[in-house]
Amino acid sequence: MTVVQQILYTGQPERWWTLAEALGFVPPFAPSSEWAEFHADGVLAVHSATAEHRPGTTDIHLLVADLDAAASALSSFAPERVTMQEVGEMLVVQASSGVSISVSEGAVQSGVGDIAVQPIWFQADLAEPRAILESLGFRGGIASDRGGWVEMLGDGGSVGLHEGEARIGLSFEARGDLDALAARLRDAGFAASVVDEAFARTTRIPDPDGGAEIWINGMQDDLHGYHRA
Repeated sequence: MTVVQQILYTGQPERWWTLAEALGFVPPFAPSSEWAEFHADGVLAVHSATAEHRPGTTDIHLLVADLDAAASALSSFAPERVTMQEVGEMLVVQASSGVSISVSEGAVQSGVGDIAVQPIWFQADLAEPRAILESLGFRGGIASDRGGWVEMLGDGGSVGLHEGEARIGLSFEARGDLDALAARLRDAGFAASVVDEAFARTTRIPDPDGGAEIWINGMQDDLHGYHRA
């Protein structure tokens, strides 16, 4: 089992707690200003910004049942085994683009609920990150016919792979009525709007840290220009 944990670094942790719960995530324990977790289909972790991670930065962390098995599966990508205080042993895998993801053992329930994490891994060559994720059991979902996008499905949450300048972007996917979701977000104090994109409808809200708008994508039903990988 591999579960996606999308880690968001912020200067507005309490605002993000409110947003997470309005989106439909549930905190398994009381949040603190330094670290909080919110569970649904995948995990949203809210981390206070640091000197190394400015507000709005996003990381991909993957939770697996067996770290040694994950290290063996990733051996061709030369993962580095490190120990982090209060976390324990982790694997760090760096792609040729410079993007790094981390992996640790964790007992998190498989995906539940109508809201999911879907961080976006941008880089020019998508074959490499796809191979990394497939090594850990991810499955291909919807992909663009032109090859610039593919979603990789985990047991909780997913990772979107998108051609572009190397970075990790924040994103979510929602099932159900996006207009109702937008209304719930507005009731919680967020200026949410619903936009019709070519691939699906999206709910957009301002970033509490002042960055680019946050996208909550609806489920994609129209496969014109896309296919199921």
